Amino acid sequence: MLTIFLIVLALIWIIFAVTSDLRTREIPNWLNFSLIIFALGARLFYSLFNDDWSFFVQGIIGLTAFFAIANLLYLSRFFAGGDAKLMIALGPIIPFESSFLSNLNLFLNFLFLFFIIRLTYDLISIFYLGLRDSNKVKKEFYKNLKANKKLGYVFTLFGVVFIILGFFERLLFIPGILIFILPYLYFYTKAIENKSLIEKVGSKEITEGDWLYKDVKVGNRIIEANWNGLSKNEISLIRKKHKFVMIKRGIQFGPGFLIIFLIFIYLYFNGIDLWNSLWQP
Repeated sequence: MLTIFLIVLALIWIIFAVTSDLRTREIPNWLNFSLIIFALGARLFYSLFNDDWSFFVQGIIGLTAFFAIANLLYLSRFFAGGDAKLMIALGPIIPFESSFLSNLNLFLNFLFLFFIIRLTYDLISIFYLGLRDSNKVKKEFYKNLKANKKLGYVFTLFGVVFIILGFFERLLFIPGILIFILPYLYFYTKAIENKSLIEKVGSKEITEGDWLYKDVKVGNRIIEANWNGLSKNEISLIRKKHKFVMIKRGIQFGPGFLIIFLIFIYLYFNGIDLWNSLWQP
C-alpha cells in the first residue's frame, strides 16, 4: 500500500515538474522539497502505525544516496540545478522494500536506466537541434574541426588502429568506433551549444540560475559566466545597466524524468531486473 502511494505521489509531482520545466525552463525548489517532505512523512506515519521503522530508515538512506549522486552529477556538469534537486527528491521514493540489499538493487536499476535514457534523450535533442539550425551548426562544426584538427587526427588515428585490431580481437572493435567518432560528436555538440542554445533575452526576463553566455561588465564589476548561474543580486545589477543579455540554455530534461520513472515502475511490477541481467551469461 505504501509503495502504491509513493508511486502515485511521485508521478503527480513529476508531472508538475515537467509542466513547469516546459513552460518556464525551471523546476521550483518548493516542488522538490515538498516531495521529500511528503515521502518521508508517509514513511514515518507508516512506520509508526505498523511499528516497523525499516521503511522510514530506507527512505533516509535513499535520500542520502541520491543527494550524493545528484551533487556529483551536478559538480561534473552532467546536471543543471533543477534536475539535480528533482533527482534528490526521488531518493525517498525509490526504496520500495524494507531490505537494504533489495533497495540497493532498485537504486542500481534506476541509475542504469537513467543513464541509458539520458544518453538517448540528449542524442535525440542534439540531432533535432542540429537539423533545425543546420546551416548555422554546420558552419560552426567545421570551424571547430579546423581549429582542433590536430586533436581530431590523433583520435582518428587511434580509432582506426583499434578498429583494425578489432578484426582480431572483437573486444577492441566497439572502443575503436567510439574513439573514432568521439571528437566529431564533441565538436558537433559544441557547435549546437554555441548556435542553437544561445538566446538574447531582455534583462527583465532573466531568472535566478540562468547561465550567462559571456561575462557581463556592470560598472567596475565583472559578472562571470559560470556553472552556478546568476544570483538574485547579480540579476539586479545587470538590470540596472543592460537591457539585453546573452543567455545559454540547457537541454530541458524534465520530460526525461517522467519517461525514466514510468519505465522503472513497469520493470519493477513485471520483475525485470536490468542490472543483474548484465552480469548473467
